[in-house]
Amino acid sequence: MHRRPQRAGRLLLLGLAAAVAPLARAEGPPEASPTAGFAEYLKTVYGDQTPPEGARMLMAILQGSRMGPGEGWFGPAQTRYSWPWLAERLGADPKAGIPRDRFGGPEDLFAVLDRNRDGVIQPTDLDWSDTNPYVQLSSALNRIFRRLAADGSGAMSRDDWQQLFDGAAGADGGMTAEEFAGALLKGEGGGFTPGDAPTTDTLLKGLFAGEIGSMEEGPNVGDPAPVFRLRAVRGEGSVAVDDLLGEKPLVLVFGNFTCGPFRAFYPAVDALRATYGDRANFLMVYVREAHPEDGWKMESNAKAGVAVVQPKSFEERVGVAGQFCQRLDPSMPVVVDDVNDSVGHAYSGMPARLYLVDADGTIAYKSGRGPFGFKPKELEQALAMHLLESSAPAPAPAPAAPAAEEPAVPPTADAWKLLPTPVVGGELPLPAWAAAVATQLPRTAAALLQLDHAQRTKSPLDPALRAKMRYVVADANRCEYAKRTALADLE
Repeated sequence: MHRRPQRAGRLLLLGLAAAVAPLARAEGPPEASPTAGFAEYLKTVYGDQTPPEGARMLMAILQGSRMGPGEGWFGPAQTRYSWPWLAERLGADPKAGIPRDRFGGPEDLFAVLDRNRDGVIQPTDLDWSDTNPYVQLSSALNRIFRRLAADGSGAMSRDDWQQLFDGAAGADGGMTAEEFAGALLKGEGGGFTPGDAPTTDTLLKGLFAGEIGSMEEGPNVGDPAPVFRLRAVRGEGSVAVDDLLGEKPLVLVFGNFTCGPFRAFYPAVDALRATYGDRANFLMVYVREAHPEDGWKMESNAKAGVAVVQPKSFEERVGVAGQFCQRLDPSMPVVVDDVNDSVGHAYSGMPARLYLVDADGTIAYKSGRGPFGFKPKELEQALAMHLLESSAPAPAPAPAAPAAEEPAVPPTADAWKLLPTPVVGGELPLPAWAAAVATQLPRTAAALLQLDHAQRTKSPLDPALRAKMRYVVADANRCEYAKRTALADLE
């Protein structure tokens, strides 16, 4: 196991937090509490420097945080891959989209990157920030999904959906938009569901224990992945990271049974193994419980039939990991971290996290900390771009078309020779389209010129209105010739 020089900092934070924990019980408004004052003091200690993740989380808890997205140590993912990276690789304009015919890679990878399925990869398709509308809607729907999939298996049954419909349908057996919204949003208040909200004491205790996340920050993108060997849950033996690298990239999944969002999202990760199992290796590391009965206990877990006391020994943790495997039936190998959380701290994997490690053992993608940063589709996009990067060289820019021996559009004088003899207007400049059509279809070109003349001179519409209409259409079609003609008509 590669150790990172973070343990001393974590112990210092634990000591500081333990010293101020009794202050959390003081009464009064949050902004005037002793804990909030200590948080402000910590800010002055770090000054202009960015505090470590553990310090940020401690300050957020002391200031009354309820573990919302963007608070404390909940932040975005790190990745080697991004929109500028993809645009540069494909030789595309970073201000424009990438259509399918410009992508040059496998169809399945294009579909992954084209998140909204409009046929063009846009910067917004690769944006997984908390302000992105897709991410916000996905987060809201996940909350609703977890409530409807009440058995905690991470899957909604037909009966679950039928029960929702039957409960909201009107007397005629149908459902209005208001009834549909009411059924989905029943009990939603934007915060914790009843019985799930933590106290400051609970959060501080969870911080000290590593249940709401490790105070160590784990490797960053570009760092070597810490190596480990852990015992497998199913069967005998162990699995080592080194055994899974060399030929394929490795997806590492960190999680635990009592984290509701992890249970809800895990099937999506397991589905990635079914799709990419021939191109990447997958391994889940079972880590410390996030919501044990003797910690931050959640009523939503009780409703799902999930009730676990924090394991005190390795064998107890193996037993709880077995419950997870029985409930969610993972297809990927699952190994169990030791009771001291050696691997969980090395990767900062608690309560849930995703990593992509390239075949050389270097971190290529590191998700944000769960639950908010645990985004299987973001991982899939990183994996897609990694496979695109490693499968073939970047496509060369399309070669310029060879110069034609003769101009594609003949000069005006030559075009007039191809057209029928004009009654009036002969030898005057022709529009480019007429000269081009005259080469193969001289009579058609002449007829169109007559129609164009009739439209400008014999239409029953007011001449000024006709010219303005022509200009609007020409501008929409980006035709400079037609715009100039319209202006001439207007004059």
